[in-house]
Amino acid sequence: MAKIIAVVTQKGGVGKTTSAVNLAAALGELGKSCLLVDIDPQGNATSGVGLDKRRVAVSTYDLLLGTDTSADVVVKTAFEGLWVLPASVSLAGAEIEMVELPRRESRLKAALAPYRERFEYIIIDCPPALGLLTLNALVAADTFLIPAQPEYYALEGMSQLIATVRQVKRLYNPTLELEGVLFTMYDGRTNLTQQVVAEVKKFFPRRVYATVIPRTVRLAEAPSYGRPINYYDKASKGAKAYRALAEEMLQRQ
Repeated sequence: MAKIIAVVTQKGGVGKTTSAVNLAAALGELGKSCLLVDIDPQGNATSGVGLDKRRVAVSTYDLLLGTDTSADVVVKTAFEGLWVLPASVSLAGAEIEMVELPRRESRLKAALAPYRERFEYIIIDCPPALGLLTLNALVAADTFLIPAQPEYYALEGMSQLIATVRQVKRLYNPTLELEGVLFTMYDGRTNLTQQVVAEVKKFFPRRVYATVIPRTVRLAEAPSYGRPINYYDKASKGAKAYRALAEEMLQRQ
């Protein structure tokens, strides 16, 4: 039975998709079967594993809207242990179209049910907003992972996210738990970084990953080649960091 982890933050540009793609690829490399689910209309997780979102025939849009439930949407990537449920350009209008649908908040949960027996981990890359698509991810997930840049606004954003999660737990998914907080674009030389990390550790005791993701050029380059960092530059700091994150996550299990 797969563990479903939603990678979620309402703030863009903090390494959310980078973390979803590279964590999934690192878990695959460590011998785990992993499904990456792209429900971000930008489709960056899809292109990040080498697929063209403009040419995707069946996507997460079709699963959420129920337009093609007979087809197997899962695509095997070129990377070890890694499959993807891709996004397509149609996903941009999904939230508006879903508003009138029955059980609109649990459509992703229902769509992922057949895949839970096929994989050990399902990683959902959410949009950088707390809308209906992200709500679907939180309802479907067992846990959620928060990527955060160590800056003041991260603290503000986390409090808003946790307020949303409390509502989701109360109304739809009482077993939803925090997987952990992952610091990205990390520079330990600044006082601000140390202060923010200390505050977050106070707020989430034992839930902040010891592994941190540095800001590196190689991490920024990898998506343009459609490759996770461990296949783009295995010796880079970014590749080592995401492998360490995957190992830390598995140890916590």
